[in-house]
Amino acid sequence: MNISKRTDLALESANEVKAAESRLPDGVEVSENESACFKTTSVSVNSEAAAKKIQKPRGKYITLETPSRLDMRPENFADSAAELSKSIKSLVGSPKSVLVVGLGNMQITPDSLGPRVAGHIFATRHIRENAPELYSDGLGEVSAISPGVMGQTGIEAGEVIKSVCEALKPSAVIAVDALACSEISHLGRTVQLTDTGISPGSGVMNSRKELSQKTLGVPCVAIGVPTIADIGENGGEPMMVTPRTVDRLVGCSAQLIAAGINLALHPGLELEEIVSLTS
Repeated sequence: MNISKRTDLALESANEVKAAESRLPDGVEVSENESACFKTTSVSVNSEAAAKKIQKPRGKYITLETPSRLDMRPENFADSAAELSKSIKSLVGSPKSVLVVGLGNMQITPDSLGPRVAGHIFATRHIRENAPELYSDGLGEVSAISPGVMGQTGIEAGEVIKSVCEALKPSAVIAVDALACSEISHLGRTVQLTDTGISPGSGVMNSRKELSQKTLGVPCVAIGVPTIADIGENGGEPMMVTPRTVDRLVGCSAQLIAAGINLALHPGLELEEIVSLTS
């Protein structure tokens, strides 16, 4: 079957197939648990047949749903960031060095999540070489870039990232991008993490070159928040909507994701230290 609406969320794709066929496809496993911060749904796509069925690559997808939309910094921000960091570590492990990539267009608010996250990352790769006395075992080796979009630079983001990977030789890549969803209830309330990488722009019919272990040569974890929703067609034209408060939504989501990444990659730092270093 074809997924009727465009979505980057594996949870939505699996649910749509389940609704149409009254069961999950063979090779797709779903589990749930809840905490004070998130409802967590893990979707594992374990075969190529299952991947084709739900139109998502094989791998693991973790969806963190918040009780309310991320328009404002949550009261339990520290706990939420810590829980998000655990999910990140479950996918990326403990790599020696990491390149964080902020995908998207800073000039278009719903597409600016990636660059905003990159702006809050505590980059430390230069410290080991230029100021070794400041380096400690609690710091990871982290680099961060925002490659822009082809319409601005004339260069595919994937080409830039691959070149940087060849030069820096990171152990892993974490790519952050705005996502699309098909359920309004997930708009701005969902953080998806996956170990499958990402095809930037795929949710809005503008798919660029895939970023994955296959294309980059290192594991690639993707993180995103849906900032637009596909609500179907109007007069034959696809309709994508975004919240009126999208600027606050993207800003607060970027702070949360960056905090989670920083905590995961710099285990020797407390959240307060990270905030002071990246504000």
